[in-house]
Amino acid sequence: MLTLLNLLSAIALLVWGTHIVRTGILRVYGTQLRHILSHNMHGRMMAFSAGIGVTALVQSSNATALLATSFVAQGLMALPPALAIMLGADVGTALMARVLTLDLSWLSPLLIFSGVLLFLSRKQSRLGQVGRVAIGLGLIILALELIVEAAHPIVQANGIEVLFASLTGDLLLDALIGALFALLSYSSLAAVLLTATLAGAEVIGLPVAIGLVIGANIGSGVLALINSSMQSAAGRRVALGSLLYKLLGLLLIVPVSGPLVAWMGELKFDPATLVIGFHLAYNSLRCVLLLPSVGLMARLCSLLLPERASDDGVAKPRHLDQTALDTPSLALANAVRETLRIGDLIEQMLGRQLDVLRDDSSEAGRQVRRLDDDVDALYNAVKLYLARMPRDDLGEQDNRRWAEIIELAVNLEHAGDLIEQMVGKLNSHKRPRLQAFSDSGLDELITLHGDLTANLRLGLNVFLSGDRSSAQHLLREKRRFRLHERKLAHAHVNRLSRQVVQSIETSSLHLELIADMKRLNSLFCSSAYAVLENEETGALGAGVEPAAAEPTRQDDPPLSHADLQTK
Repeated sequence: MLTLLNLLSAIALLVWGTHIVRTGILRVYGTQLRHILSHNMHGRMMAFSAGIGVTALVQSSNATALLATSFVAQGLMALPPALAIMLGADVGTALMARVLTLDLSWLSPLLIFSGVLLFLSRKQSRLGQVGRVAIGLGLIILALELIVEAAHPIVQANGIEVLFASLTGDLLLDALIGALFALLSYSSLAAVLLTATLAGAEVIGLPVAIGLVIGANIGSGVLALINSSMQSAAGRRVALGSLLYKLLGLLLIVPVSGPLVAWMGELKFDPATLVIGFHLAYNSLRCVLLLPSVGLMARLCSLLLPERASDDGVAKPRHLDQTALDTPSLALANAVRETLRIGDLIEQMLGRQLDVLRDDSSEAGRQVRRLDDDVDALYNAVKLYLARMPRDDLGEQDNRRWAEIIELAVNLEHAGDLIEQMVGKLNSHKRPRLQAFSDSGLDELITLHGDLTANLRLGLNVFLSGDRSSAQHLLREKRRFRLHERKLAHAHVNRLSRQVVQSIETSSLHLELIADMKRLNSLFCSSAYAVLENEETGALGAGVEPAAAEPTRQDDPPLSHADLQTK
């Protein structure tokens, strides 16, 4: 019993090591790997090579599948190059399996010792995450050694024939078992390494090992398909195509498996080397032969998974991939896209608000309310998504970006509520009393509304780019808007002094709308402070102060006589 427990714990250590390496690499280089994949989508060979390189680094074809499906689901990549990337991912996994089965016993203690020192001393830094990767690699090598040691007593124990009686060399049955183990371990690489180790310890024969290796490939395809279940149909096609390629490989090798195993048995290599060599040769040959067919496979997957009609109800998040939560760079990028989508909805609300302001449109008012429901739904989705992220392992830069996203999402949600309230004021004041703004007052409100929309667009651009000069320009626009708003308020008072009837009737509403637009502008321009505070000079060096102080500012310069003049 103790021997079996040792074997199971060594297997668990192997799975954990591959997980640590995968998550560590993605946390440190996730943005760069996304850049490599997204910029190598022109040409099958480039995409194929990118898939090999990225998978060799993260040691997981599932992680590469996650990136590829995310790109396709968001319309950033076509399906054929994504399928080529997945074929390359299979080759990358086989290459790493070959590297990790070399005699690296001397390297394991060195990697673990140095990795622990780096990780504990600089946990929140990039160097600390590199130490995490070193720990994972050391654990993988150590786990392989422990599996070999635990397998020797099992081979000599009585009843071992009963334990492995089901593994008779039946290719399909063995492939099924290999697929199940890949699913349980969440890693085809771990399944292949374990198979090679057990074959080297003569726990299983070569025919069984070949079947387990092929099954591990299929298991990784099933796992990718399960992980993409929350994606759109476009994203799921990537995982479906990869799985179909793996099943096609199984069908191609079944007729030649018997002669192939007999020929491999005659070679003068140990069983573990033969298993790893077969894995590398099988994946390389299969993927190279099937690479020209990615266009046909893309069309087949499109037929099997057609786009479903979209629901016109409350908006649902498009970019918040739950499987990316363990990869901060990817999860933060997803949250940024969804937050920008909220910004697009706010811009649509401003457009409908303008229709209400001009024409007193009841349909535009209903559209504003529906759009605000969409904003609330997406805001809650982004908030919960960010709350589920493991912040303990976030670096300083990622922590700062996390805070920027949640702050902008909160501001946009408040802006949506405020726009809905403004539309409600327009409907309750104008329609029942048949009141209208004066021509001058309406023109002023429309001009101020245009400035507000422009500042929203600029604020979203500053949030996305983090450009300091754009942030300073946004703050200048904020100050100009404030001066313009005060000028219009004084102009309205001048019309009241001239006894303009329409201005008197709508005076309260007019001034409230100007004040509300000022609050909206403050919310839209808040992203500039986050950018400037990240610089060495900070926000104060730019001659501005945080948006939170906006409602109670007392330090604005007095307006000149020219500022108070109206046409």
